[in-house]
Amino acid sequence: MKVIPSELWHQRHENPGALEEAVNGPSGREWLMRWLPSRAHDNGIFVLFANGIGPDDEIRTGNAMILDPYGRIVAETPVADEAVVTADLDFELLPLATGRRWLLGRRPELYGLLTQPSGMERDTRTARHSSDPVPLTFRVGGGPDSIR
Repeated sequence: MKVIPSELWHQRHENPGALEEAVNGPSGREWLMRWLPSRAHDNGIFVLFANGIGPDDEIRTGNAMILDPYGRIVAETPVADEAVVTADLDFELLPLATGRRWLLGRRPELYGLLTQPSGMERDTRTARHSSDPVPLTFRVGGGPDSIR
């Protein structure tokens, strides 16, 4: 995701199409659609995604939406403006949702390495915005094991 230029927000009344295109493009809705449906599906949950629109520490893109446990969009905002989404949720989708069934196949004995410091930890903002590449292999806790 890249930042939406602030000029588009400030010129939204003169050129609403440019803002609409930006909030629905690669830095807005298209970016959300790369990961948001999979979060709903993988976890077997309804996802209620709320995102403001307009200036904050960057230009927020809106795109509020509700997804079902299979990652399908139930409702979403249709405009690059303040909007509210509502939907009736079908809770009968939950018991057989794939993400819920995957919980039964967990292998917690394999998670140990993920809980040990690697020495490469960063605060979330630095990790998200860094242009430094992440190594394909790194050692965890200085031991002989590595994560690939």
